[in-house]
Amino acid sequence: MSRDYREKRVVVWPAYIDATMSRKMGRRVPRSIAVPNPTVEEIVEAASQLGLNPVVEDSPYPRAWWKYKQRVVVDKIGSKQQVLRKIAEKIKEIRREKR
Repeated sequence: MSRDYREKRVVVWPAYIDATMSRKMGRRVPRSIAVPNPTVEEIVEAASQLGLNPVVEDSPYPRAWWKYKQRVVVDKIGSKQQVLRKIAEKIKEIRREKR
């Protein structure tokens, strides 16, 4: 990734918002905000609804290469932490609506 690209985009691995993962294994948001077993499709749907222009890339997550085979790159609005929290909260909202 070029420097300009990094300043405008954020990589979102499912592990970053997975409530079943520990902080040591890569979770980046508090467990109270995190979502159990998020899928790439859910992240893409949430990011689309938030207007973050998601792009799916095939790339295994280094800490859990057997579990996560893809990542989502989205527009950076605010800090990376804010983007992750918004996506996790949106996924929770989407799951509630589907019930």
